[in-house]
Amino acid sequence: MKRVLIAYRLKPEGLRELEDRYEVTLPVEKSYFSREEVLELIPDYEVLVPNFSFYTDREIMERGAKLELISNYGVGYNNIDVACATEKGIAVTNIPHSTCEPTAEFAFGLLLAAGRRIGYYDRKLRSPEGVSWGVYAEAGLPVYGKQLGIIGMGRIGQSLARRALASGMEIVYHNRNRLDKSIEKMYQAQWVTLDQLLQTSDYISLNAPSTPETYHMIGERAFGMMKPTAVFINTARGDMVDERALATVLKSRKIFAAALDVYENEPQILPELLMLDNVVLAPHAGTKTLEDRIRMSEEMVQNIIGFYEGRYPISRVN
Repeated sequence: MKRVLIAYRLKPEGLRELEDRYEVTLPVEKSYFSREEVLELIPDYEVLVPNFSFYTDREIMERGAKLELISNYGVGYNNIDVACATEKGIAVTNIPHSTCEPTAEFAFGLLLAAGRRIGYYDRKLRSPEGVSWGVYAEAGLPVYGKQLGIIGMGRIGQSLARRALASGMEIVYHNRNRLDKSIEKMYQAQWVTLDQLLQTSDYISLNAPSTPETYHMIGERAFGMMKPTAVFINTARGDMVDERALATVLKSRKIFAAALDVYENEPQILPELLMLDNVVLAPHAGTKTLEDRIRMSEEMVQNIIGFYEGRYPISRVN
């Protein structure tokens, strides 16, 4: 019987089919196994399930001599040394379907929260100094009729576009490869260069995958191109944004606001960001509903069963 090591404590509702077929080990008395515990346990397992914050590197793979599959509990897989896994003949899978709609939903929520200053108003109303009730004071920005620039028009980007289009926004996007015209028509979306997107968009959402090429792709130069009324949203990965450059432009009001669900050194957040009132911060919560997290477990389980038994299609990344 294959043995599966799950690094994070997941609810049993999403694991039943896996536990019926394989020997499954996961934390019971705490939330997650430490790296040292994984290194100690991994030699006896064929499958490892890391979550998006657990980095699976060469040391773990070399210690896991029996490893055949790394079934990631997340859509992004920058937490896994995929090149090393490929070299060692270890398959890597991710979960793009169960994560798509909740992430897009959360991204649109962050867009509204930052542009319409929802978080700011909530904090100020609870504070001793309060907030101005004046007609024009401390005003937010409209969403209807504004341009949303989507960087990375994949599954999540398209789901975000659908929500934005329904709210009366105009869509432009940038991909390395332009989408089929039928998809552009569906979202009334126009492909533009990255520079054009940065210069013309009222709201800018980062939805591209993290790769070595996209490291700090949004930095001082990119922020310098944005409108002073621009709102920047990141629900992709933190290492794609130069957070210090972002903090600088927010502090100097060179862009209007930002909303972040991901950070370069999670769970640590750059202290400067915590001090600013024009950034909405969330704790990597794009998929954080009970129903969605169970669906993620189910998709992760299907990858494992599909890999060994062929009963399900799998989302393999190498």
